[in-house]
Amino acid sequence: MIAKIVKGQGFRGVVNYILNQEKKAEILDSDGVMLDDPEAIIESFNFQTELNLRILKPVGHISLNFSVQDQEKLSSELMVKIARDYMAQMGITDTQYLIARHYDKEHPHIHLVFNRIDYNGNTISDRNDRFRSEKICKGLTREYGLYFAQGKENVKEHRLKEPDKTKYEIYHALQSAISKCRNWQELKAELLKSGIKTEFQNNGATDKIQGVRFGKNGYEFNGSKIDKTCSYSKINYRLQQNERLQQAQKHQAEQPAWEDDMEFSSTMKSITSSLGGLFDILQPSPVYDENQAEVFRKEAKKRRKKKANQYRQRL
Repeated sequence: MIAKIVKGQGFRGVVNYILNQEKKAEILDSDGVMLDDPEAIIESFNFQTELNLRILKPVGHISLNFSVQDQEKLSSELMVKIARDYMAQMGITDTQYLIARHYDKEHPHIHLVFNRIDYNGNTISDRNDRFRSEKICKGLTREYGLYFAQGKENVKEHRLKEPDKTKYEIYHALQSAISKCRNWQELKAELLKSGIKTEFQNNGATDKIQGVRFGKNGYEFNGSKIDKTCSYSKINYRLQQNERLQQAQKHQAEQPAWEDDMEFSSTMKSITSSLGGLFDILQPSPVYDENQAEVFRKEAKKRRKKKANQYRQRL
């Protein structure tokens, strides 16, 4: 469930939009407005705005959009219940409202129009409304057991218009390019193949990079505005991970000699152990020197330890 919030000056446009029969509109719930016809609804809203003429944008319009995965469980009654819970948590109370459902899209969605001037002439606050709305939507999605879409899942990209169309093109190009690159130089070169320019944003007082912007088709976007995974810090972390992974794979492919020495030593110890009883029975071979063998073993152990330390330092 996600909400899209719009504020405006006049009720005529939004009321006509949500009651548009081309969208198969159906009024589900209302309070404080006359429902005789669209004109009566508009007049009802306008009459109440006279209680506070200082508010330049008295129109509140919110669409509540649900996943197509929830289509079967979302009856109109349940959608009204969710909408009322949403309004209460957003502080949209003691005021006129109208809720209508549209059937023109694959996913279930409803439109809520409300008067930002309540019955007492007070203003319904819009402070941090988008931040609060996002948090409330997530909570209601969990409470009602609705489907959680992941990232940009289920977006009908062929229906997007600019600048969103370009934004999604950059998003997909980034996801593909980041997995191939180990640093920003490689990433910039890879994105340039898709016609995408990369520009860093520095702190005003220092040269420290604090953000990144991507541009294509005459549009520019901050990385974090494309997607939360595309901020400078998130991309930088992934590039560093790619570098570490490649270094680790390189070392593994080289098969360091100290590992072979350790394996050989382990094998020799096993052989020596199995032959130990034989040396107890037989006379020692004139070629075998126990003291000299011990010296060789200690030197080999020192060499293995030295190589192991060198390998750890390279990591």
